[in-house]
Amino acid sequence: MQLQEFIDHIQQAFIQTSWLERLAVLFGIVQVILSSRNQISNYFFGILSIVLTISVLFDARLYAEIILNVYYLVMSIYGLWYWKFKNDNKTLPVSSCNKREWQIVAAIIIGGYALLYLFLSHFTDSDVPMLDAIVSSTAWAGMWLLAKRKIENWILLNSSNIIAVPLLFYKELYLFATLTIVLFIVAIFGYYRWKKIIQTQRIPSYA
Repeated sequence: MQLQEFIDHIQQAFIQTSWLERLAVLFGIVQVILSSRNQISNYFFGILSIVLTISVLFDARLYAEIILNVYYLVMSIYGLWYWKFKNDNKTLPVSSCNKREWQIVAAIIIGGYALLYLFLSHFTDSDVPMLDAIVSSTAWAGMWLLAKRKIENWILLNSSNIIAVPLLFYKELYLFATLTIVLFIVAIFGYYRWKKIIQTQRIPSYA
């Protein structure tokens, strides 16, 4: 596909989308940028994006995607509470996963993949159940890590993104593929920004 043809597809896709979809995408981008900057306000924009997305998916009768977004909504509300109140009303520090948390991540990915693959294979007409399941289950694990303010969330989310991009192109969803590429780049910067935050937290302060 030539560059000009790709740009034309993006322009056409944008024209055909509703304002609800555009706002959902816009709030989603703002959410990722704010989370990369370690700002708790990222959850407010994330929740707005998810609610709008659910509304669009309901009109399109994409019920499996609605279930996925309901999970995102629950994790966003949990993340907002965890960041704000779990650490004795102090800002929850950025940290790395321990062994137990990696075990939970593995359980989310493997368990989520198995459930989604079975659901997509037996109860939907999906022609890409394997890729669809791994994209979603990896994103689930990444969202859980984001809620726990673990730096590895960016690795998991980008693992999901890197599979999602060719999948979206295959489905000719060029607007969402472009958005995912943008989110992939933002996540890279988010990882290195959080890495600097961890290093700053380790520097002792002197009175």
